[in-house]
Amino acid sequence: MNRIERNQLVIDNLPLVGYLVSELCARATHLSRDDLASVGAIGLITAAESFDSSLGIPFGAFARKRITGAFADELRAGDWASRGTRKRIKETLLVQDSLTASLGRSPSVDEIAAALGVDRDTAAEAMADASRTVTTLDDMTADTMIADTALPEESLLEEERTAYLRAAVEALPEKMRHIVTAVYFDDRPVKEIAEELGITHSAVSQQRSEAIRLLRDGLGTHYSDNPDAEYEAESRVSAASRNAYLARLANQAVAGMSRMVAGPIGLNNTVAS
Repeated sequence: MNRIERNQLVIDNLPLVGYLVSELCARATHLSRDDLASVGAIGLITAAESFDSSLGIPFGAFARKRITGAFADELRAGDWASRGTRKRIKETLLVQDSLTASLGRSPSVDEIAAALGVDRDTAAEAMADASRTVTTLDDMTADTMIADTALPEESLLEEERTAYLRAAVEALPEKMRHIVTAVYFDDRPVKEIAEELGITHSAVSQQRSEAIRLLRDGLGTHYSDNPDAEYEAESRVSAASRNAYLARLANQAVAGMSRMVAGPIGLNNTVAS
């Protein structure tokens, strides 16, 4: 795969990063979206560079594994907790495991507090700290394992999602799309992009961040668990600008899906005529 093909593969799947970031932050609200977006983008680029289409695995599934793996590495390496908090988490997990073995069931907060020799609130806080880290890593590990094997129907879903992700990028305002492409896929320095566009370094960063938020809005609106509920927008642009983006995205998505279906149908129509 040459550089142009690699860059296009990354561009087509960039919104997958935003989707996975939103999915992870829904489980662990203490995490930084922007930091995870950067980590995920690097994971996506790494996936594109090492992808081998001859293995028969859809790139979306392959990239998802690399991105979630990058998230897990970042969480393990991160120092979000103080030394005292980490010690308390370790002690709490050891006591919880010990009580579970001796009682034959999951211990209550009061039982854990008594074993630790602390009050109930302290034990509950330690359990919450442990849960938000362990559960998040376990969930991501499970997601990664699932992504290893792609069933036929999953391949079709990946194709549909890839088409929608491509549409989400194409629907971005021109300047935002240019900045996202230049920063993440062409490895160009922000200073150079700022000079090219005649704007400040800060403005480039702001445009990049807003582009990511718009992509999240597009994905969140389309993949909402409750389509009837009003989606809470993340982007900071005006309602009119956001609605215009979503309208462009809808048009791009419809055209993209039509192209997916039109391939074999077009051949059939030609034969029929």
